[in-house]
Amino acid sequence: MKIRIIGPCGSGKSYIARELSKKYGVTHYELDNLVWDRSKPYQKYPTEIRDSKLNEIIHKESWIIEGVHHKWGQESFEYADMIYVICPNKFQRDYRVIKRFIRTRLGLEQWNYKQTYKNLYQMLFVWNRTFNKENLSDIMEITEQYAGKRIIVTHNKQILEFTTDALV
Repeated sequence: MKIRIIGPCGSGKSYIARELSKKYGVTHYELDNLVWDRSKPYQKYPTEIRDSKLNEIIHKESWIIEGVHHKWGQESFEYADMIYVICPNKFQRDYRVIKRFIRTRLGLEQWNYKQTYKNLYQMLFVWNRTFNKENLSDIMEITEQYAGKRIIVTHNKQILEFTTDALV
C-alpha cells in the first residue's frame, strides 16, 4: 500500500494519514517534516537531505505520504498506488485551521511547531487562497498522467471509504 494525500492547510491530511496508518499498520510521513528541520525554529533542511529522505521513503514497500507540496516531491505521485486530492469546503477548511491554532496555543493539541499569528495569517490568507487559485489546477495537471489512480474527495474521511473499497 502506497498512498499519497494532498490538499490545502486544514483539509485533514495529517488526521486521515494517522487514521489510515493505525488502521492498516502502514507508516505515514508528513512532507513538512522532510522540508523543515524541527530541531531549529524555521530552518529548512538542505535540498539534498530533503530529497534523499523522500527518495528513501518512496522506495519502501508501503507508505502513506501527506502534504501540500506538489512541485517538489512529484516522485511520490509516480510511486503511489492511490493519490487522494482533498478539495474541502473553504469554510470548513478555514474553521479547522483556526480551531487547530486555538487548541495548540492553549496547549490542548500537540503540533510540529509553535503556531504564531503570522502562521495563521499565512495559512488562511496566503497559502489556502493560493491553493484555490493556482495550486489545485497545478496539482490536477501534474497528476493527470496518473488519473487512473487519482481520487478527488471533498472530505478527508471519504479516503477511508475509498481505501477500504480498493483493498477489498
